[in-house]
Amino acid sequence: MTLPLDLLMFAALIGAILIGYPVSFTLAGVATLFALLGWLTGQFDPGLLGALGQRAFGLMTNQVLIAIPLFVFMGIVLEKSRIAEDLLETAGRLFGPLRGGLGISVVLVGALLAASTGIVGATVVAMGLIALPTMLRNGYDPKLASGIVCTSGTLGQIIPPSTLLIILSDVMSNAYQQAQFREGKFTIDTISVGQIFAAALLPGLTLVGIYILYLLAKAWLNPASAPAMKALDVRPARREIAAAILPPVLLIIAVLGSILGGIATPSEAASVGAIGALLMASARQSKGANRLVFAGAAALGLLAVLIGIHPVRLQRSDAGLTDWLVGGLATVLVLIAAAAIAQALHRTFRGGVLKPVMTSTMSVTAMIFATILTASVFSLVFRGLGGDLRVEEFLANMPGGPQAALLFVMALIFVLGFFLDFVEISVILLPLVAPVLIMMGHDPVWLSILIAINLQTSFLTPPFGFSLFYLRGAAPKEITTGQIYRGVVPFIGLQILGMALIWLWPSVATFLPKLAF
Repeated sequence: MTLPLDLLMFAALIGAILIGYPVSFTLAGVATLFALLGWLTGQFDPGLLGALGQRAFGLMTNQVLIAIPLFVFMGIVLEKSRIAEDLLETAGRLFGPLRGGLGISVVLVGALLAASTGIVGATVVAMGLIALPTMLRNGYDPKLASGIVCTSGTLGQIIPPSTLLIILSDVMSNAYQQAQFREGKFTIDTISVGQIFAAALLPGLTLVGIYILYLLAKAWLNPASAPAMKALDVRPARREIAAAILPPVLLIIAVLGSILGGIATPSEAASVGAIGALLMASARQSKGANRLVFAGAAALGLLAVLIGIHPVRLQRSDAGLTDWLVGGLATVLVLIAAAAIAQALHRTFRGGVLKPVMTSTMSVTAMIFATILTASVFSLVFRGLGGDLRVEEFLANMPGGPQAALLFVMALIFVLGFFLDFVEISVILLPLVAPVLIMMGHDPVWLSILIAINLQTSFLTPPFGFSLFYLRGAAPKEITTGQIYRGVVPFIGLQILGMALIWLWPSVATFLPKLAF
């Protein structure tokens, strides 16, 4: 009797991760062990391992994944420069007079931070330190307040730009290509990061709307759980509101607008976001002396417009006077922008911001890329043992057809989210099941957004939801772990409701990609 090594391999991986071994080492170690067992039992061809070098090189040269460290840098800069605190304080004073207003302000700020940072941990910790004590002082139900903070922080995974959507776009694009190859198609379509960003925008805003409607209903049905602020400080002036909200909004427009408008690739837009966040941090460190920062930001904006209107090609033999004038103006703008960036680096370094930002960016990026690289080793061995064929056969023969297969996969992702990180699920499970689902007729872009919302929910599901741990570390002592866990349960239900809406009305996810691409 031949042992089902592919099934044993997957079970060994889940078991080792649950025991607590580092994911990257677990993926590579389990793959190596079962490759050896497969070779000894005649079920695995070791010649397949010759493709590992090619896979590693493909990862290092992947243009899509270059955006990850830049977006991570952008988010951590905004976290370390304490811009989130200004947003929370201003929004709390603005919406405080409303019943449930503090909770609504946390949701809106969470959405704004999601679109400008995309870092779940930073958002949850900032809100746990600032907004949660304020809500408790004003009589909010501790469970409701904890649920609001945890859930608002996870918006950074579904509202673009986010590392989840970048990883998902790469995984789903590969799955889409595999599905087309298996169907015998030689003209291959792909999925871009821009399409996934566009598809995630409306569903993300839909979730924000669902949260706000829930809070309004909760405050109306049970006023004691979400009262208005008892002692309201002076309402923020328009100038104060603009100073807190306008910089992140402009950064969001610059990043997402350039991607959705087809002006820049995701990697180029990520670099724009990184520089914009650095200039914002410099302005906050300066305490008033911001002329060069504003000049640098204006120079970068004008440079983008100028190059879009009249590309500079001075190496051409037919370059005329206009070309040289435009080239000279572009040179001046570049020098101004470079001076502003140099000043921003100097200020953030002296202010103790730049060093921890670089360290955190390197750590997060290394973790993500190590997981992706070792997951490719695991998937290669798993496929060599026939695991992909077993998965395809299982889903294809499932009663109920494509809808039942999709429901099973979504349920599996939801359950695995209780124990595994979104990166692990994305790079281990999705390459196995996504090609089969796409071959069954499911739209790959719509499917990506359904999976993204499901993976976002994994941040909330006990016992290993990361948002729960982040809040546990930042919450006041009077908040118990049980209150945090019970507080997120209604919001998990709202997440499932959001997935159901996208399932029933796919156009919510597919409208913008069709319009923009």
